[in-house]
Amino acid sequence: MSKASIVTIGNEILSGITLNTNAAYLAEKLLSVGISTVSSYTVTDEIDSIVRALKSALEDADVIITTGGLGPTSDDITREAVARFLGVELELKEELLERIEEFFSKRGRQMPANNKQQAYLPAGTGAIENEIGTAPGIRAEKNEKIIFSLPGVPAEMRGMFESDVLGELARLAEESERPVTVLRKVNCFGAGESAIAEMLEPFCSRDRNPLINFTADCGVITVHIVATGKDYNEATKIAEAEQEKFIERLGDLVFGTDEKKLAEIVGRRLGELGKTIAVAESCTGGLLAAMLTEVPGASNYFTYGWIAYSNDAKINELGVGADLIKRYGAVSCEAADAMAKGARTRAKTDVSIAITGIAGPSGGTEQKPVGLVYISVDSSFCSETKRFIFTSDRASIRLRSANTALNIVRLALQKLT
Repeated sequence: MSKASIVTIGNEILSGITLNTNAAYLAEKLLSVGISTVSSYTVTDEIDSIVRALKSALEDADVIITTGGLGPTSDDITREAVARFLGVELELKEELLERIEEFFSKRGRQMPANNKQQAYLPAGTGAIENEIGTAPGIRAEKNEKIIFSLPGVPAEMRGMFESDVLGELARLAEESERPVTVLRKVNCFGAGESAIAEMLEPFCSRDRNPLINFTADCGVITVHIVATGKDYNEATKIAEAEQEKFIERLGDLVFGTDEKKLAEIVGRRLGELGKTIAVAESCTGGLLAAMLTEVPGASNYFTYGWIAYSNDAKINELGVGADLIKRYGAVSCEAADAMAKGARTRAKTDVSIAITGIAGPSGGTEQKPVGLVYISVDSSFCSETKRFIFTSDRASIRLRSANTALNIVRLALQKLT
């Protein structure tokens, strides 16, 4: 089993109202376990369209994954389409109906009658449990190939795929004797895409195995290692050997591998060292705090966060001097330094980060242009304030600022024993 086809179902996808993030997520996850996506179909909420796509997908691949159309409304017809494709009838599964009724009961609500349709499955198929919502998925087989139907809601789809589908596909890929391709990543921060590509230039030939690609996202440069082998184990060995080689070659630029994020790496290191952190944000508006607290277990090291957006907030909440702001401005090295020191003093933490800047699109001047950001870190082992000019739109400047702040702390924590 080495080839997959993805079928995305929904008028809202075709109209552009909803971005199809599910297909991109699934393709990347499949490749990580050695299964290449060889085709992708996006179809309307019509039974005939879905059945045609399923037939084409069955010719393309060993595994088919559909997303969307499992909800309780009249346009959710994936169950009917899969049943027609398999040549069977829908059957009511009492155990599924009880679970859906319980879902509403636990929330103090009565189940709407429409939700009963979610308890029907094509005869001979199995259910994929949904821990978040009411729509169970479907697992079916045809012509010795496997079909998984998952909800279109990204959180539900991802949870079900990772808990019940990905593991099975990984096992099947490992057992396969066909050539397979796997993906591994090296995540970097602190140098541009071209600089990192230059450091890895000897490995970037387009006719070698593994193949190397690069992506850039708000300062995070990801090196994609796409390795092919006679089976899953060989492909994995090739990819992971290259991964280790790149980690050594790129040194401190590397903050993690595969799906690791900067906030996760910083949080884990803070936890290992038994240190705490607080943040004071102006132009990022709480984004840095959100990134840090998104990591499970963040309560072990994250204590306080201030969104000191106005001058009054900086003065009253963080103790930044009014005279300092009047003299240097709220976007200045001096203000950032005072914000960081004020946050650390009030929170009594080991580390504090402060960010102040002009995210745009307006508000810039010749002396202080849009994209000007000051980041200050205060601690017993690292106290520094840095000036940056980030060029992009508002959202990207904010995210780049938060990532840069995390990376400064990462490098400082890396030096501690």
